[in-house]
Amino acid sequence: MASIFTKIINREIPAYIVAEDDNHIAFLDINPNAKGHCLAVPKEEIDKVFDLSEQAYTDLMQFSYKVAKAQGKVMDCKRVGMAVIGLEVPHVHVHLIPLNKMSDMNFAHNIPLSKDEFEEIQKAISTAFNE
Repeated sequence: MASIFTKIINREIPAYIVAEDDNHIAFLDINPNAKGHCLAVPKEEIDKVFDLSEQAYTDLMQFSYKVAKAQGKVMDCKRVGMAVIGLEVPHVHVHLIPLNKMSDMNFAHNIPLSKDEFEEIQKAISTAFNE
């Protein structure tokens, strides 16, 4: 059965997509730790990050770097943090989280955002990514 991320990639379910290339997609986390929290995901459905080929891993990190740079340009944050945990969804994903305090990396803590806030953040990061 396809993961929820594969369903997003295939446009079977909606997402706030901020960046995409031939092999990756990035979208806003629907339960964000902080405003602008994104997930960078390879389009190939692989469960564990270290099951990626070395080249696919490197490519994912390069894509994540570009997304994080875009986040850093438009989000009010001290830095963008990165976590690769992978227990929530059996599909490799990199959490890119704008950080202002250590608790922004606490995955037990989520902030509510309105549809308008998600759309505003989506547009800002997407525009910065494509500059």
